[in-house]
Amino acid sequence: MGDDGCVDDVPSGASDEIGPSVLQVEDFGPAHVPGRFELGTDGPGTIIAGVDGSRTSLRAAAYAAGLARRQASRLVVVYVVAPPTWAAISAVPAGDALQEATNEVVAEVRSLIVNRYAELQISIRLLVRAGDPLDGIRRTATEAQADMVVVGASESAGHRLVGSLAGRLVRTGKWPVLVVP
Repeated sequence: MGDDGCVDDVPSGASDEIGPSVLQVEDFGPAHVPGRFELGTDGPGTIIAGVDGSRTSLRAAAYAAGLARRQASRLVVVYVVAPPTWAAISAVPAGDALQEATNEVVAEVRSLIVNRYAELQISIRLLVRAGDPLDGIRRTATEAQADMVVVGASESAGHRLVGSLAGRLVRTGKWPVLVVP
C-alpha cells in the first residue's frame, strides 16, 4: 500500500473477483471484509458505480459513495475503456490519444477518491477495464456480487434513438439500477 492508501496492483486474495478485461485495480480506505453473500439482505453490501468522466457519471459516483457510507457498503467504481468506433477506420494511429484520454479520466476519478475516502470511511475499489461499457459493468457487478448498480443519465441526444447504457443495464441486468440525472 502506498502513502496515499491505495494499492496499485491486484491485491492478494482479490483474484477471485477480477475478470480477464481488467487493466488496473486500486483499493482505498479500510479493508473490505465480506460477510456471507446473500441476495435480498437489508441494504446493499456492494455498490457498483459506472463512470466515464461525464458530469452525470461523476454525480452518480458521488451519490453511490454517499449511499455506501450510509449503508456501510463497499463501493466499486468502474471505468470501462471502450475504443471509439472511428479508431478502427482512422488512417492516423489513435493509440496515444486514446491512452492519454483514458489516463485523464482515471486520474480525475482517482483524485476524487483520494480526496474523500478518509472522510467516507468505506472500502472503495477503482477498477479500470477494457471493452464494451455494458459488458464491463455487468462483469464487474457479477464478479463483485453487487447488490446495486449506479450510473449517470446519458447526456447524448442520440441515445434516445439507440438506447442508453442505463436503459440497457435495466433490461439486461440482475441488479437494481439507479440512474442519477
